[in-house]
Amino acid sequence: MGIKSLVAKIWANKIHNQTHRTSSNAVEVQQKLMHYLVKSAKNTEFGTDCKFSEIKNYLDFKNNVPLADYEDLKLYIDKVVDGKANILWPNKPTYLAKTSGTTSGVKYIPISKESMPYHIAGARNALLSYVYHSRNASFIDGKLIFLSGSPILTVKKGIYTGRLSGIVNHHVPAYLRSNQMPSYDTNCIEDWEDKLDKIVAETYTENMTLISGIPPWIQMYFDRLSEKTGKNISQLFPNFKVMVQGGVNFEPYKSKLLKSIGTEIDIVETYPASEGFIAYQDNYKENGLLLILDGGIFYEFIKLEDYNKGIKTRIDISQAELDVNYVLIMNTNAGMWGYIIGDTIKFTSLSPHKIVVTGRIKHFISAFGEHVIAEEVEFALNKACKELNLNVVEFTVAPQINPKQGLPHHEWFVEFDSRSVNISELETLVDQNLQEKNIYYKDLRAGNILNQLKIKQVINNGFIQYMKGLGKLGGQNKLPRLSNNRIIAEELTPYTKEVNG
Repeated sequence: MGIKSLVAKIWANKIHNQTHRTSSNAVEVQQKLMHYLVKSAKNTEFGTDCKFSEIKNYLDFKNNVPLADYEDLKLYIDKVVDGKANILWPNKPTYLAKTSGTTSGVKYIPISKESMPYHIAGARNALLSYVYHSRNASFIDGKLIFLSGSPILTVKKGIYTGRLSGIVNHHVPAYLRSNQMPSYDTNCIEDWEDKLDKIVAETYTENMTLISGIPPWIQMYFDRLSEKTGKNISQLFPNFKVMVQGGVNFEPYKSKLLKSIGTEIDIVETYPASEGFIAYQDNYKENGLLLILDGGIFYEFIKLEDYNKGIKTRIDISQAELDVNYVLIMNTNAGMWGYIIGDTIKFTSLSPHKIVVTGRIKHFISAFGEHVIAEEVEFALNKACKELNLNVVEFTVAPQINPKQGLPHHEWFVEFDSRSVNISELETLVDQNLQEKNIYYKDLRAGNILNQLKIKQVINNGFIQYMKGLGKLGGQNKLPRLSNNRIIAEELTPYTKEVNG
């Protein structure tokens, strides 16, 4: 056992005990954090505008801090980007994390000197929690790869700016830096396919023990490795024992990834965001992500059902309920106040507080009032594919309101691996599963308002070609599972087997 792995086991015990104490005092921890955030920012422009000095309790907080999406905060954020200090949080942020927006174009999320350490601590604690429960720390002595964006940062008004994964790359702890792959020069390559080829060339002969990234991009890495060597991943990397993944729901990618690896391995899920590190799978043997309660984020929640009706009743952690879809709201130590991040979550445990991500607020289909969400389509497809022994590469769903023939229906675009697919049988199973999960969809089907869903099979590598055509291949770019319009569906149609014969 190397010195690094020995130290990791000792540290893992400490972190486990610390997180256990925090989880046992969730309400108190969050209340103290709320007061700390308010006190720290009361003299900022936002704090003055919202009368932070008058906030004494959570009711005051809700009354004074308005709910906000990026557009609502943009007036303040634009001042931050322009280099002004003490706007949303004391002083200037250390970084601006650059993300893609839908209505706002490029978005800039501030990362302060206070919030940056929590981004690193979240990832570190996820690994140490894995060490605690598995007693496996040997991976720390091998080579570790973090598939991420370029670490090259630009400077805007004295503030370093770049993708979150690139920013975090500058803060990889020194004890891991010597093990980290790919090389810095390779990581700086902007073109994802060129970068992937260089990563493969640098790593295929190495002792890779941990691989981390977004599932579809890990899959691309695995595919390139197999193309180059003719081997599966476990043959190439016999000491590869743990994969860290996050950013999208893992289930649709799981079967194909495990097939590429060739053996079962341990998998740890994380939930990072530019606004803060939210949660991680503290026990790799159990579902659910431990909500980080002392990580600089004060959380609020709105029931999704209420939110969709225009009811914006906010609650804190003390009122959270199991198995309810909530809109997640963040108040951070970088100045994102009342911020609707856009994700929906469910609590799977309240002691400790564990969550699963169920979808996105804007990613749904409700052309006829069915309000189908990501959790439901993923359930429907995964259950059918398990029954038919199929592996999904990628998929997305859109409404077809004006078909050339028949009733309106949901149109699914699905790419499979090389197996032949009985589309008709799959359509029936997926439709039945979706009716099982969503009562509104079931009623619309029973009332002959919607026809059975239809599946268009996407050609091999069709989604890669589509994303490449948009200039969004690689990095942190993710394909929406659901759209309530036909934009993505129309753009994907040329990549289907119906068109290509």
